[in-house]
Amino acid sequence: MRDGMVGFLVVLCCGALLVGGCAKKEMVKGEEAIPAAAAPVKPAEQAPAKPEVKQEKMAAEPVKEVPLAKEEAATAPSAAQEETLQRIHFDFDSYVLTKDARDILTKDAELLLKKITAKVTIEGHCDERGSDEYNLALGEKRAKAAMNYLVTLGIPADRLSVISYGKEKPLDPGHDEAAWAKNRRDEFVVTK
Repeated sequence: MRDGMVGFLVVLCCGALLVGGCAKKEMVKGEEAIPAAAAPVKPAEQAPAKPEVKQEKMAAEPVKEVPLAKEEAATAPSAAQEETLQRIHFDFDSYVLTKDARDILTKDAELLLKKITAKVTIEGHCDERGSDEYNLALGEKRAKAAMNYLVTLGIPADRLSVISYGKEKPLDPGHDEAAWAKNRRDEFVVTK
């Protein structure tokens, strides 16, 4: 009887260990929580539909940043700059959206709801460090992080798609920290 009870306790302890499992390692570096959108802009608040010709022109041209002239730098951004989706950057080996990245995405979401009605491809990029496979996976996680945040801000998910280029398309071909910081980014390309 006593041996049966000891055996039962051993089985019970092993079962508890199996069910309880081991402590899981945190997959994302700790950072302040991503705030939920206070009041997402509803699609009903969008500007009236633009003529088809203008939409086709926007979709055919890739999104580019326009450098400011010295005289324009002190003034408000031009209309062309206001309609440009801005890229966001990431910390080394991370796909966590920084506060700056979330602020940029909030502005991009407002623009997508009010002026840009086409679909957008989010391109995830990495610096040259790491293997091809690792960087492709990290680039995809970065693009999905931006996509998920835009969806929480009211952008329909069917208007967004992601692609990872890993380290294939560097913005800066340099081999130092300044270049690597520029290459750890998401780009937003307006498509048809």
